[in-house]
Amino acid sequence: MGKLYSLDLQFFSGEKTEKATPQKRQESKRKGQVAKSAEIPSALIMLGGILMLYFSGGFLLDQLQSIYRVNYTQYISWEITPKSIRTLFEQMAFNAAKIMAPIMVIGLIFGILGNYVQIGFLFTTEPLKAKLERLDPIKGAKRIFSVRALVELAKSLLKIAIISTAAFTVLWNGKDELFLLSQKSISHAIAYIGSLIFKMGLVASIILLFLAVLDYMYQKYEFEKGIKMSKQDIKEEYKKAEGDPLIKSQLKDRQRQMSMNRMIQDLPNADVLITNPTHYAIAIQYDAETMEAPMVIAMGKDHLALKIKEKARELEIITMENKPLARALYHQVEVGDYVPEDLFIAVAEVLAYIYRLKGKIQ
Repeated sequence: MGKLYSLDLQFFSGEKTEKATPQKRQESKRKGQVAKSAEIPSALIMLGGILMLYFSGGFLLDQLQSIYRVNYTQYISWEITPKSIRTLFEQMAFNAAKIMAPIMVIGLIFGILGNYVQIGFLFTTEPLKAKLERLDPIKGAKRIFSVRALVELAKSLLKIAIISTAAFTVLWNGKDELFLLSQKSISHAIAYIGSLIFKMGLVASIILLFLAVLDYMYQKYEFEKGIKMSKQDIKEEYKKAEGDPLIKSQLKDRQRQMSMNRMIQDLPNADVLITNPTHYAIAIQYDAETMEAPMVIAMGKDHLALKIKEKARELEIITMENKPLARALYHQVEVGDYVPEDLFIAVAEVLAYIYRLKGKIQ
């Protein structure tokens, strides 16, 4: 029964039910594992491209007309030579670049924006590293026929269906005008078809953006579920972050020992040792020529206080019992600090008494 209970505890401690810690999230981000939807950049690129065509469509149309005009009025009469062909291709490439550059720039900007709004600035080469397990055909087949792959397929089919329906609705609403285009001028027909294409593109991009937001929420849910940690994982992470308790304890003991040795070395400079008398011991040093106020050069409580008092007796340092002052100094001052103003008068009275005992003052 005891073994079964122990196994149950191990099972539940290994179950990933806890939210990921900040360290776990940072490690996942460093590896490029973030909650991200590839649909958001695509939707924003499409929306940006449609808006760019709407606001700069006249300019692009003028550029295209200019290219056709030059082609059929100038280039057609050129003599075919290597030089003329090279010049022709250079000019056509430059004209094409003038038309495509704004579209490419808008696509680049909106693509970067689509990633930035999801994960901020992130640059990592971790996903690009070669991993042999990616070549495993069995694992590859599992990825292809996994539940996640089926979900992605369902999302793609749903997206196509919704966008197709929306585009058909726009066309259906404009069918009356479409049937009359044969009776209109070419410029009117081109303008109407252009406006219809813009409406379809705008509706499709807005729907795609809405679906992308839903996809991001789903990806966020999947990511949070994927990086969940077990209680054992959190304990192990805490140990790594804070260090092994045994090592920490040893370090604290070593630091405490070094601090005590340093105080014992400075103790011969003390003018007086103020005690509780059993719980606290505070050594005070004061030199009117070099110090602006009395300084605490050693202090301790209980066992350490006993060691300081024993050493003070060996050094024949005068010890004075003053419970309130000893307690106040211990709680308000650190070793190496000057005595605070609210305790200065009390310490000064003690020092004056000590100096009278030593015959330094009358």
